[in-house]
Amino acid sequence: MRIIIGTRGSRLAVAQAEYVKQRLEKKYPEDEISLKLIKTRGDRIQSRSLGEIGGKGVFVREIERALLDGEIQLAVHSMKDMPAEVPEGLVFAKAWEREDPRDVLVLREASSLENLPENARIGTGSLRRGIQLKALREDLAIVDIRGNVETRLEKMTSQKLDGLVLAAAGLNRLGKASLVTQYLEPEQMIPAPAQGILGIELRADMPELLDRMNALSDENTDRILQAERAFVRIMGGDCSLPAGAFASLLPDGGISLLAAFGTGEKEQLFRVRVNGKTPEEAAKAAAKRIQEQMEGML
Repeated sequence: MRIIIGTRGSRLAVAQAEYVKQRLEKKYPEDEISLKLIKTRGDRIQSRSLGEIGGKGVFVREIERALLDGEIQLAVHSMKDMPAEVPEGLVFAKAWEREDPRDVLVLREASSLENLPENARIGTGSLRRGIQLKALREDLAIVDIRGNVETRLEKMTSQKLDGLVLAAAGLNRLGKASLVTQYLEPEQMIPAPAQGILGIELRADMPELLDRMNALSDENTDRILQAERAFVRIMGGDCSLPAGAFASLLPDGGISLLAAFGTGEKEQLFRVRVNGKTPEEAAKAAAKRIQEQMEGML
């Protein structure tokens, strides 16, 4: 089988696609597998916030069009960047094993969040991260920055920022884990839903290829992904409001879900932890509890 994998052109996106390519080559040595780089609107427009240019979906629409047009057979995404609803004609393979889902601090001089100077300037393009960081240290100044990992690291130096919030998974995949100053546990900063999980997308009319992808999946990660993605879908997955979700498996096979959802106006996150027998049950319970909290603030 000939498989062309589509990906964005950033170093992280290419590293993720190369990882998928290598796993497939090892599992299916008879296949011919190559990469195709696709520049998305989100990559082209760096001067405006994601909310202004259409949300996280701006990183994937051109790639999904290439899938539907048959230019590529697979697309590899960071699953956290994917809207809750999948376009008609496309599907995701079951999730492969998850990378570290945590957010991390990369600090220029300080040794920890607690040791940052008063009114320190921390860069992030995520409202979810910014709100939670302010909850940990109210005095911090959040600076809105965008770009790939390398660009953000450069901006930390050029703009004399005291630090950045980044995803551990991205740094690990780039071989830059040594840059991490401090890991933020999910109880401190709830990660983005599906953070650390790859999204492997393909056309719905390719069942043989889907079976090949699913043969490399991880059942535990897939159940976790179902819970986190279901929460986003129920809360309104295509909006630009901040959302966080971190699921884990319970000894009895159920799901524990730590979730957060916020409002853009007051920059406030409502947080809950719930348990459910199934991913959908946990997601519905979390959404119900948060909606009740939000209504109570009206």
